[in-house]
Amino acid sequence: MQLQRYLDVSQSRTVESFEARLVGFANDIGFGLATAAVVVERPGDKAVFLSVSNTPEGFETSAKSSSDSLRDPVLKRLKRLSVPFIYDQALYAAEGAGDLWEQQAAYGYQTGIAVALHLPGHRHFLLGFDREEHLPTQDVELTRLLADLQFLAVHAQDAASRLLLPANDGEDRPKLTARELEILKWTMDGKSAWAVGEILAVSEHTVNFHLRNVFKKLDSSSKHQAALKAMALGLL
Repeated sequence: MQLQRYLDVSQSRTVESFEARLVGFANDIGFGLATAAVVVERPGDKAVFLSVSNTPEGFETSAKSSSDSLRDPVLKRLKRLSVPFIYDQALYAAEGAGDLWEQQAAYGYQTGIAVALHLPGHRHFLLGFDREEHLPTQDVELTRLLADLQFLAVHAQDAASRLLLPANDGEDRPKLTARELEILKWTMDGKSAWAVGEILAVSEHTVNFHLRNVFKKLDSSSKHQAALKAMALGLL
């Protein structure tokens, strides 16, 4: 998948364009359904759950009104895992929730891939793609799908937080340029300054120049600290 597709998702300007780009991305890798959600669980406050999806008509009433969501093995994994995973009927059956799979399968949620990013500020970003067809059996293909989802989640959570969550009143958020954000995202993915330069066709010196500006704007002394602060502020 081309880098620009990930960047297009992260730079979505409206909820509608964000949803359309997520669904388009899902369709391009063989999934008909896409869901992205931001969850905020601050101690003492009621949890906030905001999402976008192309959920089939009737699914909300059929599935989400049920208290059985606490038994859903996918939701349970999203709460505790930070790596992408796959699900199918076998997972639900193994955890005694086969009835939930039957309920959801009628709407196209038969097998899928999902990932959660657990962020600072009691925020969580959830992303899932679903379809009716079985997933590929080749390890290489599965690994590629999971990697695509993980990388997309890093980019999509920026747009989700910006578009779905209300702005924090009175919070002074530093402004990072598009290039600074791009470099910071690649850095979060474990790329060195040299590797980022090769990807973006700029010099290593230029990458380090932008990173120094990011550190200054975010009052940070390391890439890790800058990435965490950027996520907490909803910049990533």
